Amino acid sequence: MEKKLSLEAVRILGVLIEKELSTPDYYPMTVNALVNGCNQKSNRFPVVEYGEITVIRALDELYTERLSGHASVAGGRAEKYRHAAAQHWSLDVPSLAVLASLTLRGAQTVGELRTHTTRMASFQSMEEVADVLQALSNREEPLVVQVGRRAGQKGVRFAHLLSGEPIQDEEATGPPSPTESTADLDELRERLTRLEAEFEAFRKQFE
Repeated sequence: MEKKLSLEAVRILGVLIEKELSTPDYYPMTVNALVNGCNQKSNRFPVVEYGEITVIRALDELYTERLSGHASVAGGRAEKYRHAAAQHWSLDVPSLAVLASLTLRGAQTVGELRTHTTRMASFQSMEEVADVLQALSNREEPLVVQVGRRAGQKGVRFAHLLSGEPIQDEEATGPPSPTESTADLDELRERLTRLEAEFEAFRKQFE
C-alpha cells in the first residue's frame, strides 16, 4: 500500500467490517458504537481506550482514503457510518473477514484465523483460509504479509499491511494522549461533514 493508515483508523475499519459481517442488525454504526467496538476487552489485540475525538479523527482519515462513508438510515437520529473496503479493494466476504480479524487481533496463524472468523465467514477448511491469504498477499499492492512464528507455535503467522510493515513484538498502543475538548469535537464534526459532501459529489460523478 502507498498510503499507510494510522493504528486508530485500522482499528475502526476492522470494527466496521466485523459488525457488518457478524451483527448486521447493528450496522452501520454510530460514533458511540464505534468507541465501544474499539475498546472492548475481548477479541482485541492490542486492547485500547479510544475516546470520541479519536474515533472521529480516524473516520476523517478513512473518508479521505475513500474507505468509509456516512450512512443514511430512515428514522435514525444519530449519524451512522459504514466502511467501503469491499469496493475500494474489490474484496469478497471471506477476504473481508480475514482482513478484519487481522486488524482486530494482530498476527495470526491460518488455524487461528479460521477460528476467529467463524461469525463473519464460513471456511470449510484451513486450505480455504490459506487461499484467501495468498490472494491478499499476491495483490499488486499486498494487504497481507507472512511474519515469523510466535514462540511455542508451529504455524507461521500472517499480518495486515494497512499501517505499514508489522512490528514483530506487538505492543498495546494505550489510550490516546490528547485531551478531548468539546471545541475539538465540534471542529472535527464540521470537517467530517465537509468531507461527506465532497465524497458524495465525487461518487455522483460516476453515476
